[in-house]
Amino acid sequence: MQRITSLNDIAAGLDALCDIDPRLETVRAFARDVPLRLSEPGFASLASIIVSQQVSRASADAIFGRLIKLLDPLTPEAILGAGEDVFREAGLSRPKQRGLLAVAGAVADGLDLHHLCSMDADEAIAELTAVPGIGPWTAECYLLFAAGHPDVFPARDVALQSAVGHALSIDPRPAEKKLILLAESWAPWRGVAARLFWSYYRELKGRDAAPPV
Repeated sequence: MQRITSLNDIAAGLDALCDIDPRLETVRAFARDVPLRLSEPGFASLASIIVSQQVSRASADAIFGRLIKLLDPLTPEAILGAGEDVFREAGLSRPKQRGLLAVAGAVADGLDLHHLCSMDADEAIAELTAVPGIGPWTAECYLLFAAGHPDVFPARDVALQSAVGHALSIDPRPAEKKLILLAESWAPWRGVAARLFWSYYRELKGRDAAPPV
């Protein structure tokens, strides 16, 4: 499986997507720059995605910025050893605290976040979502940005739903199940399609809604 590791891979994926679905030519032109969005696999990368759950990109950046200042380096051991005062100062909600602690504990018990990046997407998602606090969206985003997986599309993402709905004139915007079916036509480049529609949303709304990397 080809991994998304460079802007050349993004360009190749966009070319292929426009061949698969000519409607995406207009989407690509409007979206303009489609960034790579690739992070180093490991705990810090997954932690940043957990922090970004159900909050704006600006809020996620602020919370994660405070967290890494308080716990540097940000490791499972640091999270497990942090007290509630640290989490409160960072601005972490109770669910995010529980999620980070659960992931830190799972890594301490042997969950290999690097090895997950080499696995089949369905298998990796199953392992990740077995950890409390990690849902499908978090697992899919980790595979997109830490593993460079070419064919993952987080259809639960509200910004992606909004972008696809606007770009393809689908009203009301496609909900998760409908978007999953629609995205199947963009295989094996759904990971690039997700980046494309996050970029489209950025141009449409004037703010970035993609998870931080």
